Amino acid sequence: MEFRQSLSRRIVIAFVLMTALVGGAFAFGIVETVHQVEERLISQELSGDLGRFLKMESMSDWRHEPETGQLFYFSGGQGDFALPPDLQDLTLGFHEVFRGDRAFHGFVQVVDGRRYVLLQDQSGFEDREQLLFAVVQVGFLISLALSGVLGWLLARKVIEPVVRLSRQVRAPEQLLDEAPRLAKDYASDEVGQLAAAFDTTLGLLRRALTRERLFTSDVSHELRTPLMVLASSCELLLESQSLDSRSKKQVQRIANASEEMRGLVQTFLTLARARQEDAGGAPRRRLNEVAEELVAQWRPAIEAKGLTFDYHPDTTDRELYNAPLLKSVLGNLLRNALHYTEQGRISLHTGAQGFVVEDSGVGIPVAEREAMFQPFVRGGSARGEGLGLGLSLVQRICENQNWSVELTDAAPRGCRFEVSLRGRQPSDGFFSAA
Repeated sequence: MEFRQSLSRRIVIAFVLMTALVGGAFAFGIVETVHQVEERLISQELSGDLGRFLKMESMSDWRHEPETGQLFYFSGGQGDFALPPDLQDLTLGFHEVFRGDRAFHGFVQVVDGRRYVLLQDQSGFEDREQLLFAVVQVGFLISLALSGVLGWLLARKVIEPVVRLSRQVRAPEQLLDEAPRLAKDYASDEVGQLAAAFDTTLGLLRRALTRERLFTSDVSHELRTPLMVLASSCELLLESQSLDSRSKKQVQRIANASEEMRGLVQTFLTLARARQEDAGGAPRRRLNEVAEELVAQWRPAIEAKGLTFDYHPDTTDRELYNAPLLKSVLGNLLRNALHYTEQGRISLHTGAQGFVVEDSGVGIPVAEREAMFQPFVRGGSARGEGLGLGLSLVQRICENQNWSVELTDAAPRGCRFEVSLRGRQPSDGFFSAA
């Protein structure tokens, strides 16, 4: 399983694990060393005491009694010195003997075939040993806590340049041609190398964006002249008395298409600008004004195809929006609905937060919806007409203006495009289902 943790958390975890490993080994070593040393010292002490008892027995001097907390037994002993059954099978040397809830240190020695056993109450030793264990355990836990705090402080210090670099890379001004280089703010270490790599990549990206903007701007600018000539020619033909009604209708269609292309050219020019605020000089209009103009433009074509066009305006909205971009978004969605709907209806609902365009066409499978906003994607060769640029243009305009667009299913079939013009997510829902 992949270890998904932040870099700072990994550093803290590494500090704590290292402290647990080293501190645990150190604590275990202390406890084991103390235990071995005390066992050896006690064994020597009991051996010396047992030697004194043996000398007393050889001199038949029994005026001396065992020290407080000690018990002395030997084979053939009488009364309190008789060897109990539980001690008869002990091997030579040091032992720990348990009697009920009491524990003893014992030492066994055999002299001339006789077994001697000396026991000493180890309650005091147990208390000292438990105190030692508690001190070591508390010290171990404190070291873990301190290592966590130290790891957190060091992690913040270590990754601070990385965090600062990530903020700089994400900043929108890094895509500007005059953006300063990142590597100059960092030392010539691993972070500096990473900053230099970002400088190289961002430089390539800036050049690519510049070429795209110049191409789009140049093409759009060059298209203005022929479109102006086309519009002027259509205007002269419409004023001419030599055309019959059918010819004038065709010329009017050409004029409408020319006007639409001029709007697209203006849209491309706006999107080609490097910064969003450059579009501040564009004309601004209310949503309903733009919607009514587009309804008048698209209703004849929609109804001529045998479809029903439902328009439900909301007159409460007084917000002003970038008119060319708003017209392009709404116009592309209406055009998309017309291309992909063969029967049924197309509806447009405007509201205080945005608008919804619905159709009763073939719909778009869930698996293809995300790709539908990519250039030249049409969801299959059998879906309508066009090059597959309309929805891509809608997505780019929404991103440029901080709008949002969401594609869902319409009831009972078809597509539902919901556009929020207030920076809200469409999933919040500000329209009832049509």
